[in-house]
Amino acid sequence: MATRKKAEPAKEATTEQPKEAAGEEILQKAAKAIGSALGTMAVKTGIAHAEPTPPRKKIPKLVKKNKSRLPRKEKKRAQKKQQGR
Repeated sequence: MATRKKAEPAKEATTEQPKEAAGEEILQKAAKAIGSALGTMAVKTGIAHAEPTPPRKKIPKLVKKNKSRLPRKEKKRAQKKQQGR
């Protein structure tokens, strides 16, 4: 039976740096959320106007091919005629 390795204790000096970075990330996310909410409210109340989105290109549908489709037996006969020539 294999034994489990004990987890190494985390170093305190290295954990402080990510906490500060995480704090900055949280502040940036919160500022972005607040800004987008204020912008939405400004557009709805009529204080600001939303920028028009650029028109999207339409993707055309696939065009059907006007190809004559022969039944199997007729197609085989046609192939045999071409080989016989």
